[in-house]
Amino acid sequence: MSDQRAFRRFGTRGLVLVLGVAAAIVVAPAGPASAAVPGLVRISATSPGNSDDFRSVTATCPAGKALVGTGYEITGGVGEVVVDDFSPNGGPATAPTAVTVGAYEADPTTANWTVTAYAVCANPLAGLVRISAASSTDSNDFHSATAACPTGKVMTGAGFELTGVTGEGVVDDFRPNGSIASAPTAVTVGAYEADTFVGNWTATAYAICANPVPGLIRVTAAGALDSADFRNVTATCPNGALLTGAGFEVNGATGEAVVDDFSPNGGAATAPTSVISGAYEEDAFAGNWDLRSYAICADR
Repeated sequence: MSDQRAFRRFGTRGLVLVLGVAAAIVVAPAGPASAAVPGLVRISATSPGNSDDFRSVTATCPAGKALVGTGYEITGGVGEVVVDDFSPNGGPATAPTAVTVGAYEADPTTANWTVTAYAVCANPLAGLVRISAASSTDSNDFHSATAACPTGKVMTGAGFELTGVTGEGVVDDFRPNGSIASAPTAVTVGAYEADTFVGNWTATAYAICANPVPGLIRVTAAGALDSADFRNVTATCPNGALLTGAGFEVNGATGEAVVDDFSPNGGAATAPTSVISGAYEEDAFAGNWDLRSYAICADR
């Protein structure tokens, strides 16, 4: 049969079949799965080192990124410096982009010390906002507040602020809810007076919230219960997960232990995967106490 006769017999139908077979065997390469929190990095900023009573520093996300989590570190204070301002910016209709850390000496010290702020930043997440809730304002020894995300949102990170107590308040409960099987949606902040303080003061909790994030969970790591002066505990995300935010909790010390190291790992080009919490006794304390670290983790 000649080519022309074959064409007349099968016509364009034959060409369609042939082209269909060819198309069926061309397979596009699969692209990489999208990260739950794309562009995740850790940014840091450190204050000058001196023996002044107070200092403050702000870590700001790179242009085009937003703040999803926070951290801080006091170097040189060895339990004599307390963080009373750990505030993400933003608001209930505005995504945060920076965190400010302010710290006072609880007791006079001649040592030089610095404060470092850590901002965990990512490409903007859908629905990202900052929610706040404040305790009563009075002269009670203990204050507590819980900031909860709006219905339908989850919490990626958090912060806190003590107002009016100027170095005499110690946050020993900075606890996200959630579990290894459920996403956090709120943070509870609890603070004690380190020494007797007659003025009125307030504790404020800040929650960084977003639309649901794939794989978001809370991981817990607990240290030993004893009377040692210092301890640290690291909470690490499961394999295949990255850290967005964190928390800590001191049990048993009732205002006598200062968490002065609350540091996500990672860097300006590296996504964090864990957080270390370190605490000193502010004054000699004979009782047993422990420290817990909480890591908020999402799918890689």
